[in-house]
Amino acid sequence: MKKINYLIVLTSFLICLNSCDKNDNEIDEKKSIEQFIELLKSGEYESLNLPDFTHKDIPALLQYRNNKHIIKKFPYNPISSYAMLECKLGMFVLWTIESIRAVSIDSPDLIMNFPSQNPILALRHSEELQMVFDESSHDIAAKAYFDWWENNKKKNFDRFNNTDPLKDTEYKWK
Repeated sequence: MKKINYLIVLTSFLICLNSCDKNDNEIDEKKSIEQFIELLKSGEYESLNLPDFTHKDIPALLQYRNNKHIIKKFPYNPISSYAMLECKLGMFVLWTIESIRAVSIDSPDLIMNFPSQNPILALRHSEELQMVFDESSHDIAAKAYFDWWENNKKKNFDRFNNTDPLKDTEYKWK
């Protein structure tokens, strides 16, 4: 009988510990884009996943599209064989926006809400994979996402979420 009581107490304790062990650094639906950005910049973002942002968060995310701050701790697609040790904050934000768009259309490219293998641009029409990391590609992608949003924001998101913001550029997500 003591063993059963001990198991019940132990099980209850473990359940409570698991449910009470919410990471303070995780972004939940009630927390802000600003908190997400600050956690990324400070290297304190702990979650392995992207936050569950929606199209309503896109305007706030777009404010950071041109940010060149280097981040070194961020969620990444676990199936990628390319180890990213750092990323520009603005590029990561654009990738986060792409995740929102891809989730909204239930893209076949999604893996755990990651829109591609990495927050890296590649040349769209290259026969071999050619990743690009230069300032110009970042600037072009940032402008493309900004224009995509600004030109469509008065419409219902479901009417333009199928449109790839990078479609008129030479880039795609890797």
